[in-house]
Amino acid sequence: MSENHGYRYNVNKLMLEFPYYVNEFILSKDTVPLSIASIYSYCLEFRKYLKWMNENKITSHANIKEITLKEMENVTKRELEDFVLHERLRLETKCGSNTHTSALNRTIAAIKSLYNYLCEQTEDSNGNTYMTRNVSRLIHIRKKSETLHYRAAQLEGKLFLGDETKAFLEFVEHDYENSVSNRAKTSFKKNKKRDLAILSLFLSSGLRCAELVGINLNDLNLETGKVSVMRKEGKKDVVPIAHFSHKYITDYFEARSSIDTEVQALFITDYNQKIRKISNASINKLVAKYSAAYKVRVTPHTLRHTFATRLYNVSHSQVLVSNQLGHSSTKPTELYTHIVSAEAKDALSKL
Repeated sequence: MSENHGYRYNVNKLMLEFPYYVNEFILSKDTVPLSIASIYSYCLEFRKYLKWMNENKITSHANIKEITLKEMENVTKRELEDFVLHERLRLETKCGSNTHTSALNRTIAAIKSLYNYLCEQTEDSNGNTYMTRNVSRLIHIRKKSETLHYRAAQLEGKLFLGDETKAFLEFVEHDYENSVSNRAKTSFKKNKKRDLAILSLFLSSGLRCAELVGINLNDLNLETGKVSVMRKEGKKDVVPIAHFSHKYITDYFEARSSIDTEVQALFITDYNQKIRKISNASINKLVAKYSAAYKVRVTPHTLRHTFATRLYNVSHSQVLVSNQLGHSSTKPTELYTHIVSAEAKDALSKL
């Protein structure tokens, strides 16, 4: 079974629902290559938009597969704004008024990507693009109205800084099982080495969740202390790993090598006696489970913030942190200077 079976299966299933031109977009992203997880996310956004068009009488077909290019091109600015408003209100109801911006921006970015493709990167039998009018150019993504000080304050108390990184891993290794039921303890022992390897890799490299999920067995080299990953937009990168995680990863490697499977993914799961690559959702759940038991419930991205803050604290180099995290500029790493400043302030207050 392919390590990308879950996402690939879902993408192929969704493609059966889509018009041909949407499927051409998907196939074009396969050649980049964009990660299959990202392609699946695009598919979910496209289905949401196309269904909305039908439900709101912008089109009137039995299914979204019948929506034509002309109908896509004739969507008005007002209609597209209505879709964005509909999504914003839905997300505010679901997530709260202050936490929906990123999700809404992802939706808008996906729709823009599809329209840009249809207007700029397609070719019909006459050598013309499929569409000339791009209504999505009239819709803009709203940046989050948060200062770096505010974002740093939001992370306060959620990062495992200083000795807490080591303490957290030792808690999972030695103490966690004492806090759970016998049934949960059995499951924990089964996956203990894998979960410790996952947690330690997050905390020693700053990888994103999707990047960690996409690692195959031959991508990780502990002799060089580096791992090959697929970054956003299909960019390949080689990422150094801090040495403290090596023992956890080595222990998992030994356990992983005894499992008879053709799946090449480094991190796998055994569900209903089927071996497959672990999912983003499963990793989010295990990070939340262990972190809540130790201190406070966090996400894989919070562990990424923990690593980046610790790296900046010892290097004071935004360029180094930016390169390690796979950012194209140092601007996103400015957050960690504010977190370190807050940490220094706390230390000074104790003198």
